[in-house]
Amino acid sequence: MITKVQQHILEHKLLTERSKIIVGLSGGPDSMALIHLLMELGYKCIAAHCNFHLRGEDSNNDALFVQNWCETHNIPFFSIDFDTYSYATQKNISIEMAARELRYNWFEELRIEQKADVVAIGHHKDDSVETILINLIRGTGIKGLTGIPVRKKHIVRPLLAVSRIEVMEYLSAKNIPYVVDQTNEEDIYTRNTLRLKVLPILETINPSVKNSILKTSANLKEVEKIYDRFIKNSIEDVLVDNNINIKKLKSTASQQSVLFEILSPLGFTPSVIEDISDNLDSIPGKLYLSKEYRILKDRDYLLISQINEEEVCDKEFLIYPESVKRNTPFFLSLKIEDFNPEYIIQKSPSVLQVDFDKLTFPLTLRKWKKGDWFIPFGMKGRKKLSDFFTDNKFNLFQKEETWVVCSGNDIVWIVNYRVDDRFKITNRTKKVFSISTLK
Repeated sequence: MITKVQQHILEHKLLTERSKIIVGLSGGPDSMALIHLLMELGYKCIAAHCNFHLRGEDSNNDALFVQNWCETHNIPFFSIDFDTYSYATQKNISIEMAARELRYNWFEELRIEQKADVVAIGHHKDDSVETILINLIRGTGIKGLTGIPVRKKHIVRPLLAVSRIEVMEYLSAKNIPYVVDQTNEEDIYTRNTLRLKVLPILETINPSVKNSILKTSANLKEVEKIYDRFIKNSIEDVLVDNNINIKKLKSTASQQSVLFEILSPLGFTPSVIEDISDNLDSIPGKLYLSKEYRILKDRDYLLISQINEEEVCDKEFLIYPESVKRNTPFFLSLKIEDFNPEYIIQKSPSVLQVDFDKLTFPLTLRKWKKGDWFIPFGMKGRKKLSDFFTDNKFNLFQKEETWVVCSGNDIVWIVNYRVDDRFKITNRTKKVFSISTLK
């Protein structure tokens, strides 16, 4: 086994002779084999143990076992305690995901603090097989079927060249102690169910099923290289200002694959992505949601917007005549100028220029509301903002992001779009009040 691991390290350039390694040491068979093997190969190791407090006193006993073993073998030891249940509740994620996030975040902090080169994790071949099956069950792209990566940034996995059986044989041959997590023998978690029930059934059909899965995974890694190049070029072509050009998307070799690679990192599930792909020719207006993002099917684009829980849509901001500049909720520059025949009136929707004496201060800056109306510049009759939006083909996101400046209850300006006729500059104007969103 030691030869296999050594060749694996050299082949993938995981470590150098001088590498300083943080080893994730749970005390279980895999991590104990890993740290012992790395020490046998002459590497400098630091042990890092996470106590997730998920198994009562057993969790504390594991921590004590690891600490005592490291002290006996003169290995630097660091540990941390996590309130995993609270973290999972706070983040609204599973216990498994919470433990994973806590573990890897701390490992990286410790690596930087100790000036280590890498963090070594005890994943082996069987873990990779189980990960492939988990991803297959949940729904995934090609990357999810390529197994656990040998290296990802500063995380390395020296044991991916060997199986669980080989790990256990190594422990027995070297008389290395370890602790047993009893939850690994329970099928309450997906991974354990696959390990204890599904894989044994598959092995009755094909005794070499694990090797077959890993061979398929290796083939897909090669396919992934071609796929990634295609996807990269396609995304560069279809993604315009964070929005997806529908016409260009439909001209790609696989619109669903391109959508998957753009949208899955944003939290959209495969079923939602498939629904989006199937409805590219539907009428505009359909909305798709993930936990943090939303997509609006518009005429020519899929509009992507982040969901902001701290949205300022219900807030109102006051504008005083002495104001010069403000940055909340967005940039505004303001000024008062004398009006004369040489005064230049800018014809830009991003600039408001109105008769100062027609205004009642402080002005109010707010999001538009249902029932709002104004008198468009150059016209005499009222117009509802909802009708203005329809006439100008506003999409849902544009409507949501529309702000108005009001004098009392009267709209003075639909910001960046249209001025109200009642406040326009005339030959009787003495002072001009201007607001610009241009920097």
